[in-house]
Amino acid sequence: MAKIVNKIIKFMISSDFALNLGWGLLGPVFAIFIVQNITIGSPSEAAKVAGFASLSYWAVKSVLQIPIGKYLDKNHGEKDDYWFMVVGTFIAGFIPIGYLFASEPWHIYLLQMVYAVGMSMAFPAWLAIFTRHIDKGKEALEWGMESTFLGAGAGIAGGAGGIVASMFGFNVVFVFVSGFTFLAAFLLLFIKDEISPKNKEVKIIPPVRPFIEP
Repeated sequence: MAKIVNKIIKFMISSDFALNLGWGLLGPVFAIFIVQNITIGSPSEAAKVAGFASLSYWAVKSVLQIPIGKYLDKNHGEKDDYWFMVVGTFIAGFIPIGYLFASEPWHIYLLQMVYAVGMSMAFPAWLAIFTRHIDKGKEALEWGMESTFLGAGAGIAGGAGGIVASMFGFNVVFVFVSGFTFLAAFLLLFIKDEISPKNKEVKIIPPVRPFIEP
């Protein structure tokens, strides 16, 4: 990958792989965690909690993401985009740690709302930077690589999440999710010096970026 894409694209794809690898571990077991640890054996109540947890995330993310995007567009240069992306990813990394201490439904809702804040910061910024720095003439290749690595991370994690939870418990899964998320944020630090203080001209429109979300 290093020889066919530029440094920024390489590290952003690597970061996204780590992020989806982490959160993909949670997907297969989150509902079971709610049944066993939050609603204590009540599947019907767990279904309600899971539903409101998803609502909490998407409501906050839907409200914040457009204003944040407009703010980033109004500020010339990529430094603000970059730091929103990094800080938003770091915020997401603390959410699985919060699950370790969650015991009530409102704990889950609050954590989901904070997670939404982090992703509302990271998503628009990630898309903007990736779009500006994609190599001319390699648009399909590099978006294809992004989709491939994202899918690979999600697929590997989907198969491993249930196994890890059954062998080691939910706490280990949460630690792994947090660790991979912090790794994703750390990888973005390698492109800090490559980020331009001025916006590059954008001539393409990115597709909707898939992501493992509640």
